[in-house]
Amino acid sequence: MGSARREPLGPDGLVLDVRNRPGPPPLRFETADGGRLLLRQDERVLLLARVEEANQGVYVSRYAGYRPPLPPMRSALMRDPGNWAHAYGRWLEEARHGPLHDSRWHLRTRTVFPPYVWHAADFVRAWPHCHLDWSGCGWHGVVPLRPLSPEDAPRVRAYRKHARDGTLAPVLLWWVTALDGWLLLDGHDRAVAAVAEGHTPPCVVLARVPDEEDWRREVREATEAHRVRSAAAGTEQRETLARAYADTVSTLPYWEARTRSWPLPGGVPAWEALAGAAVFQFPGD
Repeated sequence: MGSARREPLGPDGLVLDVRNRPGPPPLRFETADGGRLLLRQDERVLLLARVEEANQGVYVSRYAGYRPPLPPMRSALMRDPGNWAHAYGRWLEEARHGPLHDSRWHLRTRTVFPPYVWHAADFVRAWPHCHLDWSGCGWHGVVPLRPLSPEDAPRVRAYRKHARDGTLAPVLLWWVTALDGWLLLDGHDRAVAAVAEGHTPPCVVLARVPDEEDWRREVREATEAHRVRSAAAGTEQRETLARAYADTVSTLPYWEARTRSWPLPGGVPAWEALAGAAVFQFPGD
């Protein structure tokens, strides 16, 4: 299944440099002209989306059948977890239906989000259709890949106790630039449980980051720009510019890169046929 070089980033994160997985991964986005995209897992279509004109938002429809990439979370594991980011990275490397392909991937734990992400409409509860509103300052919400369970479902109730005890395993989010938000890859019931208890779900966030040749090119460009500005600046300005330059260069290897997609076989006609089937399947929505 290929290999990955690990770059630890302190106690809360790491970078996986994935190699020898050149083809499209099992869980992948495919695109066609006119802002059309879909998410496929193996041969099963899980999500259809189309960006509105003038980039005001995106309409999304989802299908049943998603298979999460992580193993089931047992209570004993949640009470003695070790390092979640490293564990999730290992499981993603081993996953048969996951999103990893040749690139650098950043995994980090995150527990703080703006309130609208989890405790407002941007945690999408509607199924199967939804609209992601980009008309403000972007979206940055969470799209589940299966229907959410009720708050009183047996498994959710069990997870709610873990949420109260502070032992709830993180949910796994995948940052997707085409949606301007996250897909919920694993932990749907855990997310419902945490929100039901008034908490922000603990998260491990997966995002693609620039490949080495790309971030090194950005560093060279930033270095040249800094040299030109410093030559024209006074002493105090040079100190400010040097601090800004150091901050920029140190973070360039970990900036979120565009989520990769592959061409949709059949292009626009294939996407339109799938969209027509979705409307037929859910005529009342």
